Amino acid sequence: MNKMSIIVPCYNEEEMIELFYKELKKVLSTINVDYEIIFIDDGSTDNTLKLIKQKRKEDNKVRFISFSRNFGKESAMYAGLKNANGDYIAIMDADLQDPPKLLEKMYNILLTKEYDCVATKRKTRRGEPIFRSFFAKMFYKIINKMSKTEIVDGARDFRLMTRQMLNSILELTEYNRFSKGIFSWVGFRTKWLEYDNIQRAAGKTKWSFWKLLMYSIDGIIAFSTVPLMLSTLIGLLFCFIAFLMIIFIIVRTCIFGDPVSGWPSLVCVILFVGGIQLFCLGIMSQYISKQYMEIKNRPIYIIRETEKDE
Repeated sequence: MNKMSIIVPCYNEEEMIELFYKELKKVLSTINVDYEIIFIDDGSTDNTLKLIKQKRKEDNKVRFISFSRNFGKESAMYAGLKNANGDYIAIMDADLQDPPKLLEKMYNILLTKEYDCVATKRKTRRGEPIFRSFFAKMFYKIINKMSKTEIVDGARDFRLMTRQMLNSILELTEYNRFSKGIFSWVGFRTKWLEYDNIQRAAGKTKWSFWKLLMYSIDGIIAFSTVPLMLSTLIGLLFCFIAFLMIIFIIVRTCIFGDPVSGWPSLVCVILFVGGIQLFCLGIMSQYISKQYMEIKNRPIYIIRETEKDE
């Protein structure tokens, strides 16, 4: 019998553990497959780990990995993927925004051998703040213009993949991870399932606008060098403008004398050009900082305990 591993990153999800577990078990009971549920406690400060351990005592198909601190969802997903034993591996959030009922359909699609992965995306962002939805759409437009790796608009981390695809993903051991890009970069045949946006069943999202913005910047830097080329083009453009202005000033001085006066316009030009320079330096510093983190070769996560330590 095939085995399915369900990886569930959790950070302060004490209100969702019981609800998610019941819903997932209900769905898994209808699928003819062996399974394991791997909860990844990403350094939670509430009772998340305690509730997961309780589920482990009640059900030996539940496994858990608890980090020494909060390393982030990307690290949690990687830890789950690395420790999964299944022939088919799923990633889903504990907030029930990823409907477990889709697992059966996803599994049946993979059994046909026509696809290596079944991924999900939202049809719309109905229910999200308008401001947040606007910037999310802009992010996907920008990154797909800049990157050769396609990032599907509305894509969720919720997906089911084969062991072959998982093994390819695990070969990418980079510290700065952007999984949506990694899943696309490794290739393989992917079937996309759409569903309406679903609100959290309980609790609050851990993704603030600022965290999403930083995550978006990480994604662009991880899968595109266009910003570096952009800073180069801006520099060339301003050199060209400066050259034209020099010629203009020389010609005007020869014809009309030197009527140039006033320091405010000069200060504005200096501030504008200085701002452009700092902007370009900022782009380069982002790439350098990512290289710095990679070179240090720190572990992506640190495990404090697992079900084997119980």
